[in-house]
Amino acid sequence: MDGTTRATELTAVEICAGAGGQSLGLHLAGFRHTLAVELDRDAAETLKRNLSRLASDEGHREPVVAVGDVADESVWDPADHAGVSLLAGGVPCPPFSIAGKQLGSSDERDLFAWAVEASGRMQPDAVLLENVRGLSMPRFAGYRQAVLDRFAELGYRADWRLLEAKDFGVPQLRPRFILVALREEFAPYFSWPEPTPAVQTVGAALYDLMAANGWAGAEAWAKKADRVAPTIVGGSKKHGGPDLGPTRAKREWRSLGVDGLGIADAAPGPDTPTDFVPKLTNEMVARIQGWSGPGYEWDFAERKGRKTATYRQIGNAFPPPVARAVGIAIASALRKEGSSTGDHGAGSHDEVYRALRERGDFVSLAVLRKALGGTLADSEIERRIDFIRHDFEVEVRLRGGTPTYRLGEWRAFRGQEDHARHEAFAVDRLRSKIS
Repeated sequence: MDGTTRATELTAVEICAGAGGQSLGLHLAGFRHTLAVELDRDAAETLKRNLSRLASDEGHREPVVAVGDVADESVWDPADHAGVSLLAGGVPCPPFSIAGKQLGSSDERDLFAWAVEASGRMQPDAVLLENVRGLSMPRFAGYRQAVLDRFAELGYRADWRLLEAKDFGVPQLRPRFILVALREEFAPYFSWPEPTPAVQTVGAALYDLMAANGWAGAEAWAKKADRVAPTIVGGSKKHGGPDLGPTRAKREWRSLGVDGLGIADAAPGPDTPTDFVPKLTNEMVARIQGWSGPGYEWDFAERKGRKTATYRQIGNAFPPPVARAVGIAIASALRKEGSSTGDHGAGSHDEVYRALRERGDFVSLAVLRKALGGTLADSEIERRIDFIRHDFEVEVRLRGGTPTYRLGEWRAFRGQEDHARHEAFAVDRLRSKIS
């Protein structure tokens, strides 16, 4: 398939697809899925139902929704999908979450590096991966640089941008750290999407849903809910039922007139006091996530007793309007629209990591300082090395009483047969079967 045909058809393979927030956004941007892979069966069922509907409405071939571990080649083989326009996904967030331990490469759920290697096998025209804001922190600068350098080796120009959902018409903060990589042919045409001028409030977004059952207090409630929401927290199967986040987030929700200690089955009725503090329904949470308006219809039909599972699907999603905005920017680049003046991929995230990698042997702080042009003090270089040691083997050797450092292997899972992830995942899978 030649480049012109690929850019016209705009096909997509999506990994760790969840319940379809990114899927819908990419569909609205013009991409058509050939495959989506998701581990959670409830999310995969929602995804399959909706992607099937979209394909049927357009007379297109229904995409395959594969259920299982994305790194298991019995579930899918990246090599079978060579030449797709876009590889996209929302790889697991816990390895980088500020609320967690930020174990990065040491967390068996980390699939970022694996996704980069999958890109190398598939050679798509573009790659889109999203994650939490924590990945943007200094702690992961070396990790980010390793990702960029590996993409460069594979023939791509890549970089990250922190985007907030509120800047794209979503009534929620929800910062997401987005990586976009494009083949050299298309990278100069890529520009990050610009924020929309209007910011939507919680009250404006939810008034009709809150008033749907005749609650007399809905209008006053909507006026009080005059800001964007804090970030929705989807949670995991390991932690209780649905609620709207940690204590600080619940306080913010309370100030908006929302009880964040759970999810309601329905909006307040006509007999509910006007000063009642309501909980959100799953339909309301979906709207807070950006499933709102024509084209954004999505079926989260709850099965009996599965309200919590539905909430997790919605709460863990990538807001469709953000995915649409980034998808449109990628599609424009793949069609080579506009001028080819972009500098995508020109930045650097960790010059200390790069200096260690380029030297390849033991190097002292003095040599590193000189290599960096004297821009960093020894204490800052040591701090950066300490961060790097979380994700990479760093060997330290004394020479004349002076420590020298050599960068070793990246601990991240990239598909290695002897990686600890295999055993950890097997144990988790066994536990899930037992439970």
